Amino acid sequence: MSVKSEIMWRVATVYIVFLLLGLAVIGRVFYLQVFEKEEWMEKANTYALKTMNIPADRGSIYASDGRLLASSVPYYEIRFDAGCENLSDHTFYSKVDSLSLCLSRLFGDRSKEEYKRSLVKARQQGKRYHLVKSGVNYIQLKKLKTFPIFRLGKYKGGLVYMQENRRVRPHRNLAGRLIGYTSKDVNGNVVGIEGAYNDQLAGTQGIRLMQRLSGDVWMPVNERNEIEPKDGQDVITTLDVNLQDVAEKALLQQLISQGAQYGTAVLMEVKTGEIKAMVNLGKDDQGYYREMQNYAVGESTEPGSTFKLPVLMAALEDGIIELEDTVDTGNGTFRYYDKTVRDDYHEHGGYGRITVEEVFEKSSNVGMAKIITGAYKDKPGEFIDRLYAMRLNDKLGIDIKGEGKPEIRYPGDKLWSGISLAMISHGYEIRITPLHTLTFYNAIANNGKMVKPRFVKEIRYHGKLVKRFDAEVLQSSVCSRATLNKVKRMLEGVVESGTAKNLRDPQIKIAGKTGTNQIYNKKYGYKSNSEVSYQASFVGYFPAENPQYSCIVVVNSPSKNVYYGNMVAGPVFLEIARKVYATSTEMHPFVQRDKELPADLPYSKTGNRSELKTVLKELDVPVTGENIKAEWVSTEKKHEAVAFSKRSVIKGLVPNVVSMGARDAIYLLENAGLRVRLLGRGSVRRQSIAPGTAVRKGELITLEMSRI
Repeated sequence: MSVKSEIMWRVATVYIVFLLLGLAVIGRVFYLQVFEKEEWMEKANTYALKTMNIPADRGSIYASDGRLLASSVPYYEIRFDAGCENLSDHTFYSKVDSLSLCLSRLFGDRSKEEYKRSLVKARQQGKRYHLVKSGVNYIQLKKLKTFPIFRLGKYKGGLVYMQENRRVRPHRNLAGRLIGYTSKDVNGNVVGIEGAYNDQLAGTQGIRLMQRLSGDVWMPVNERNEIEPKDGQDVITTLDVNLQDVAEKALLQQLISQGAQYGTAVLMEVKTGEIKAMVNLGKDDQGYYREMQNYAVGESTEPGSTFKLPVLMAALEDGIIELEDTVDTGNGTFRYYDKTVRDDYHEHGGYGRITVEEVFEKSSNVGMAKIITGAYKDKPGEFIDRLYAMRLNDKLGIDIKGEGKPEIRYPGDKLWSGISLAMISHGYEIRITPLHTLTFYNAIANNGKMVKPRFVKEIRYHGKLVKRFDAEVLQSSVCSRATLNKVKRMLEGVVESGTAKNLRDPQIKIAGKTGTNQIYNKKYGYKSNSEVSYQASFVGYFPAENPQYSCIVVVNSPSKNVYYGNMVAGPVFLEIARKVYATSTEMHPFVQRDKELPADLPYSKTGNRSELKTVLKELDVPVTGENIKAEWVSTEKKHEAVAFSKRSVIKGLVPNVVSMGARDAIYLLENAGLRVRLLGRGSVRRQSIAPGTAVRKGELITLEMSRI
């Protein structure tokens, strides 16, 4: 064979070998893809691994006194690895009846037979992650771990459980909108304190290695996590649960009685700006009131007469008016360009000529319009600049999301008109939130210092302080000291002799301002079907002489023909103020006892001389006859001391136990050999066997007690 032929033969041989190998590989691939596809897909699924995030335990939210407002409670999803290799058929089938009975008794949702059928079917199908029960609490989980089969654990008994946390509120919907929530949607909706402090509450996620089983079910590979989650921090709020409850009940009752659309009430601590209560109740489609929206924070509306305070302050600061100046309000109507401004009293002939102080106390719209238009008609920018300088056109910058933006028009703006000055003077053509209005009034109570409303006091982690939030000053002074003194006098006058006289209280002095305004609708204006809707409000502080708290109440659209601020919002304010006063001892005047009056001596029962002497000595109560040589003594309250006298106890005779306490009386009578029956409680008033009678062992004696 020539060299060329030999080379060609070898090449051909190699070619044929590789061709056959290639055909064999292709054939094998085809066989696997067609005939063994399901088997290999199942194996691939069995060994697929991935890491999954483990949510951390979310931090809790507490009231200022430590009471729980929101917390995460662990619940568990219980699974059964029916294909567990270390669980023998003998163990499973011999114990499945007992396990099914235990499960049925624990959860009460299915019969023993139903549980057994489910478990046996899972065993026969070799399910690796069979769902037994979801939403199991920790107590149930502990019991479940003691059940037959499951007590063997994960690798021998097939018990698999996954923890999930649910957010719960012990006080249910109390302050629900302020406490808030975070949603899991794409936009990441955040509400209230839950949303504002989500980064602190959420903690850090952990990582767990998961194995995919058939049916796209994932099961943890190990009991231990790859990376352990870190718990979230706890938020300590400024809320007072008791005051929140009082405010909610007072507002709810008024909303129901007035058939209103919604209402809000906010209580703030003057010095610190801490929000002690915030209630937001709106009527749902079924006519029930619940926390649906944070009206105090997010609802910017025309405030009405409560805005007359900063308006008059602007004129006082510019030296345009004094409280003693007079204004002719005439018959209660004032025509300004094409707008007629009216007082509520115009149907009765108006107030006539009254002082500036009376304009505010009587809430005269005509008086306000005449003062402001007369002073600023040719320089409206100066007036608006004054309002801006009081920080009334800037957001408060609170942590809670969704704060409504205040709107105070400026001359030259698109919607500014010739009547804007007159309208702004009594609270129209502007928009401001109830919380912003309260913050301004709180500044007056705080001697001019405006502090930011504060909802959170501290951040803690497992009880240790992480961060403390102090009062934040927004403006050191909203006006001069002279103006401050004047407006305080006016605010007190509103309650003493003005529109809020019905809120006068002998125990606590209130200062504040009523507000009653028509509600503007973009579609219908101020009237819909010839009807006008109103908003009633009252805002102020107490006690007026030394302000500790400020409060605002707003009721929207009362429908029972009563819509004035003093009658609708005022009573809610007063009830809140009374409750705060009753529970705050620092507000009560110190009562000094007249030193010349003798101390009122305590009442004391007849009893053992030594014990009585010890107690009275500890209380610094003077005693006469303390040296009497007797074990038992009677007591009598004299003018300056408690007098002891001998009480004889003779063996064999029934002792005199009248005026003794139950313990001493039973001791003496049972030692004498008698059986004792008590009627009532307190000290002995009458005994059924007369003192000095011969004792008959075992005889029953009945003691009537005086309840003292």
